[in-house]
Formats: sequence, C-alpha cells, structure tokens
Amino acid sequence: MKPLAIVTDIEGTTSSIRFIRDVLFVYAERFLPDYVREHKDERDVARQLRGISDKTGITLKDTEGLVASLQQWMRDGKQVNELKILQGMVWEEGYRKSEFQAHVYPDVPEKLREWLEREINLYVYSSGAEKAQRLYFRYSSQGDLRLMFAGYFDTAIGPREEVDSYRSLAAGVALEPQQMLFISDTEAELDAAREAGMHTLRVVRPEEIGGSPEQVESAHPVVNSFSEINLDSL
Repeated sequence: MKPLAIVTDIEGTTSSIRFIRDVLFVYAERFLPDYVREHKDERDVARQLRGISDKTGITLKDTEGLVASLQQWMRDGKQVNELKILQGMVWEEGYRKSEFQAHVYPDVPEKLREWLEREINLYVYSSGAEKAQRLYFRYSSQGDLRLMFAGYFDTAIGPREEVDSYRSLAAGVALEPQQMLFISDTEAELDAAREAGMHTLRVVRPEEIGGSPEQVESAHPVVNSFSEINLDSL
C-alpha cells in the first residue's frame, strides 16, 4: 500500500519514553513553578493562568495557589491543556540553553526521508501540546526534523483512545481515514484509529518494553523499529 499520509505518535514510537518521563517531565517539575512566578504578567503565561483560574476557582491574584494546582496536576499526570502549554514554554527555555536534546531514535529520520521522497505527507499526533511537539523535533538528537512534518495534532482534537479523534484528524488534513497510516506503540490508540478506518502499525521497541518483542500480543502489524517498516508489504 501507499498511503497518502502517515501519522506517528512520539512517546515509545519515534522517541524514548524514558527521555520524556525522566528528562522533560522532571525538568518541568523543577523549573515550572519559578517560571510561572517570574512570567505571570506576560501575555501568553497570563492567558494560561486565567484558564487555570477558571477551572479551579483559584483567583488570579493567588499565584501560589495556581502554582500548587499545576504541581498537583503534574504529580497526577493530568492532561490539562494549560499545563501542557506552560510545560512547553519551560522546555523551550531548556532547549535554547542546550540543557538537553529531544531524543529521536536514529532509525527514524531515514525512513521519514524515504516517505517524503514517495510524496507521502507526514503528521504527528501526540499528547504533548502542538507547540511542544514542534520544539521537540526542532531540537532533536537527530537534528532539526520539524519541517519534515506537514502538521502536528494534540489532544485538542480529542483523546488518543477515541475513534472520533482520528476521524477529526483525517478531516483536518482533507483525507479519508482509509488513505492514512497511523503508527504508535499503544494498542488502544491503534484500535481507535483502525475503527475510524485508518491502516495501523505498532512499533514495539525492545528497549522500551524491557523484554522480548515476541512476547507482545497485538491485533496490528508489528515492527521493532522504523527501519523495518515496508509500506509495500502492509
């Protein structure tokens, strides 16, 4: 098959879950509180704080109360849009200061280039805010990859485990779901994408699961790296 578009997840698919969990999230937990305190009167930060205030009932004057809510959401792993946007702002500072580079597996860029040469449009759909995704691929360990993707989607279109999210994504790029391939490491996301009509492919990286990929059961075609993906055999 030759899909007209390929959509990829990030965590565990193009990139290490451990990097996102142990580097990016830890960095945000450490530096986000002071970032909010220092930039709370700036337009973009103030807009997010207003959203947090509306959600929690904490007044805008209570900066420490708003910060405490952000910290609790981070501890609880909440997918709150305002939190994700503020995390992206903090990560942008970290990238620009060369505190870290976003991890991308070395097998990914070559395959992305191959697909682009075949005139297949590439997209990202991940839980991180759209801007954070762009930053991730701009400051990646494999160089600036952000322009390889025609667009980025986050959970503003819906949760990744829901069928309608994938229908919305397809509509957003003016394609039928049947013309698209979705790649992820998560079975529930792939199930939803397939129910929406997309072709699916699961990436099971040995370093991510801490065991043999053969032990993983999946209802979807499975590869261990992007280098194993052969569109003509799907």
